[in-house]
Amino acid sequence: MQIIENSKVKEKVYIEKLENGLTVMIIPKKGMQKKYMIWATHYGSNESSFVVPGEEEITTVPNGVAHFLEHKLFEQENGTNSLDVLTALGVQANAYTTNDHTAYLFECTNHFFEAMDELMDYVQHPYFTDENVEKEKGIIGQEIMMYDDYPEWRVYLNAMQAMYHNNPVKIDIVGTIETISKIDKEILYKCYQTFYNPSNMAMVLCGDFEPENMLEEIKKRLIETKASGEIKRIYPDEPEEIVQERIEQKLEVSQPLYTIGIKDTGNCDVKKHIAMEILLNLLIGRSSILYKELYKEGIIYSPPNLEYEFSNIYAHALIDGQSNDPEKVYQKFKDEVNKFKVEGIKEEDFNRMKKVIYGSYVKEYNDVTDIARMFLADYFKGINSFDYLEEIQGITIEYVEQILKDVFKEEKMIFSTIKK
Repeated sequence: MQIIENSKVKEKVYIEKLENGLTVMIIPKKGMQKKYMIWATHYGSNESSFVVPGEEEITTVPNGVAHFLEHKLFEQENGTNSLDVLTALGVQANAYTTNDHTAYLFECTNHFFEAMDELMDYVQHPYFTDENVEKEKGIIGQEIMMYDDYPEWRVYLNAMQAMYHNNPVKIDIVGTIETISKIDKEILYKCYQTFYNPSNMAMVLCGDFEPENMLEEIKKRLIETKASGEIKRIYPDEPEEIVQERIEQKLEVSQPLYTIGIKDTGNCDVKKHIAMEILLNLLIGRSSILYKELYKEGIIYSPPNLEYEFSNIYAHALIDGQSNDPEKVYQKFKDEVNKFKVEGIKEEDFNRMKKVIYGSYVKEYNDVTDIARMFLADYFKGINSFDYLEEIQGITIEYVEQILKDVFKEEKMIFSTIKK
């Protein structure tokens, strides 16, 4: 078992790649009452065209299959629903689908191994019939219609539509009424058998565990499966330029919503991610001059959400919030970017923000949920989460200013709004 240790947060992660290809990460937290387990497949809404290991033909499936599979796995052949079983145990269980992975999880203080039995059973035993697939289409269809009227989701999805021409990140994770209508049990089984092979999956456990013993408990519950070959994932080409700068939609909102997006290129690394976090916070974060100015003028009443999202096929920065004058927020943000480019970043501001960001990284190690989710998401990007604590020390003001010039270009910016 490989052990990676970080002295800064005094944490260790025990990593084992099993014979069937499954990667297991165990992060012991001595004396911690709460325990957390998450098991995920490197399969999200981005994967609709792929070559199954051992085949030559490209398989193309409707949008929304990964999310549909997530819903269906809870349903068991004996008529029970595993989510109900877990809830009855008194554990908090859930599942979610992102652009690049689907995860099944629970957290608890008691009944850990009973919950582990249930989770590892339902994830390994899919049960799809014509009837239960048709029934699920109605349930997910209602979810799709609900999200269509959800302003916070629409402003985000519209931003993706404005930024990306062909990249699947622009597609709604749940699919559409039309695409899910084409899903059948054969498609579900094919995608399950392709992407739910242990060699395409990772498991993270965080809590008061003894790693060697826990690894044996996991092995006992795994069904015998051989590692498959590499899945060839097919993605469309994406131009560097945006689709359109502005996109607006009218919905019932108490105050207009906005998202400012900056399109970047994929294959981001830890160093660049840290630089982007520093820049976004310096430009319009809680302690920035611009935020204080906008707040004082009554244009915004709370700090915007700041995010830099990336994978091997896309990358973008997002700034979103509410404002009674979104246009002014967008214009002042662009002005602030230009001002930073001309005047440079003040060293004291840079050093202060670096400490703030470092502090936020350290804080994530206080909670078993944050730790496990972080290690899982980073693993699928080929990153060890400890790298953020190490890399931030070497980030220079010159490097951050270079990223400012390379990424924050007006022709790569989009502006999405939802108004009454």
